Amino acid sequence: MKGEPLPSWAPYGHSGGFAVVGLGGAGCDAVHDLMGFGLSPSVKAVAINTDARHLRGLDVAERILLGQRTLRGHGSGGDRDAVHAGMAEAHDDVVPLLVPHDIVFLIAALGGGTGSALLPYLTSALRDHDVLAVPIAILPFHIEMETNPNRRENALAALQELEEMGGLLLAVSNQKLQRFASLPVPRVLHVRNAYMHSLVEGLVDMVEHPSQMNVDLASLRGHLEQSGVSTLLRAEEHISEPERLVDQALTETLLDFELSAGPSALVHVDGGSNLTLETVDRIWRSMRSRLGEPRRMLVGNRTHPERREVVRLTAVVGGLRPSSVRDALQGKAEDNTPLLL
Repeated sequence: MKGEPLPSWAPYGHSGGFAVVGLGGAGCDAVHDLMGFGLSPSVKAVAINTDARHLRGLDVAERILLGQRTLRGHGSGGDRDAVHAGMAEAHDDVVPLLVPHDIVFLIAALGGGTGSALLPYLTSALRDHDVLAVPIAILPFHIEMETNPNRRENALAALQELEEMGGLLLAVSNQKLQRFASLPVPRVLHVRNAYMHSLVEGLVDMVEHPSQMNVDLASLRGHLEQSGVSTLLRAEEHISEPERLVDQALTETLLDFELSAGPSALVHVDGGSNLTLETVDRIWRSMRSRLGEPRRMLVGNRTHPERREVVRLTAVVGGLRPSSVRDALQGKAEDNTPLLL
């Protein structure tokens, strides 16, 4: 279960495309679900874990077992240092496998050893090679933070490293799944993974397909370079309710974050041939107003040749308050900014 070596003539060259990478048990399970929901053929799936039995049960094309000598396939036991040692063994298999992609989504649940160690490690390693790495951190339930000091330390250490790096950080809150408390656990996790699928699909679609008012990969990179820690919002709504579309994106999210007083935004609208300029303008202006008049806002728009009754919104919002994800996870977030989710 090792990554196939890249051609010697381009060990760190970019060939384009995207990858979704599961790190640890929950991250690998999420990638398994994401591919089941359906993604663009240009998206490659990879599962990386320290638990050999878990890897064998996954229907993911590329599977990598870390720490074969040090951990022997038995998992990390919550030990981040042991995972870092295993990553040192596999670095030359894992990093060259992922570097050729333009965007790599890294999905991990924080608290355990494997995901908490690998998410910041690989985010940093890939960005060093100019890959747009997008960490998706699944945050522990609050009771896990309150009752398990090791999980708390692992989660907070990983989040601090990620927040200090800047760039995109998607912090998916398990605590917010309490709104589905009456549903069976497998179905709730299905809802969470479907939400992550919508985020991945939205960003891939925005940069992969040209628009009339285009937002390409270069635009996204330029926006992120000036925006500090950023997050990603995604929503779809009937064409007759543009303001409701914006409200859904901002309030019906499973993400934890808090904005500073001067955010920035990249806002892309996608609809059919019946999407009017008035509707697009109402979406842009509503987003601008809800974000508290952002200091910079880049807009894009795509219309398809057929009629569509649904409009989709994808927004990269920058300027998160420092430590806002860690504070939200610990119940310390302050309600003193234009938008608190």
